[in-house]
Amino acid sequence: MKKILLIFSVLLILISCDKKNVALPDDSIFHLTSDWETQDGEFIQLRDLKGNVIVMVMIYTTCKTACPRLTADMRDISQKVGNSDNKNLKYVFVSIDPEIDTPEKMREYLSMYKFTSDQWLFLRSSEANTRELANVLSVKYKEISPIDFSHSNIISVFAKDGQLAYQKEGLNIDIDGTALEVKKQLK
Repeated sequence: MKKILLIFSVLLILISCDKKNVALPDDSIFHLTSDWETQDGEFIQLRDLKGNVIVMVMIYTTCKTACPRLTADMRDISQKVGNSDNKNLKYVFVSIDPEIDTPEKMREYLSMYKFTSDQWLFLRSSEANTRELANVLSVKYKEISPIDFSHSNIISVFAKDGQLAYQKEGLNIDIDGTALEVKKQLK
């Protein structure tokens, strides 16, 4: 009898684990296995953000043109969404210039814009990992000088399961639509 109960318990555990893996959509960014360094020098994988609504943009800290506008758009989205203490919401900047954007530079950037809560995250990784994520996000970027990049201006919203829910392209465009989608995903 004890053997039967033990076997039954193990089967239940295996079935419940399998359901967790099946529930993740095929196109979830949480399937990417790359390592990312945060502004605090800690390493995470994107799947560590599972369970959060993610608002993501790719920028670099030395940019003087589009990136400050994208950063302002992220701030405006966060203000329209509200819930500054929501533990299930992350605003994520991803560096397209990981050589220059060290954890110290990323912390300075977040501090300069007064993004000090745990909701704000800045990530960097290898060139290969950055390109892989850029492809997933449909972001194109190209180094045009040692200190300058040409890049797409896309803000992406991901559902709690890592599935792309919404994208906006351009600068200062459809902030209301993006904020509404974030609120929808938080429900």
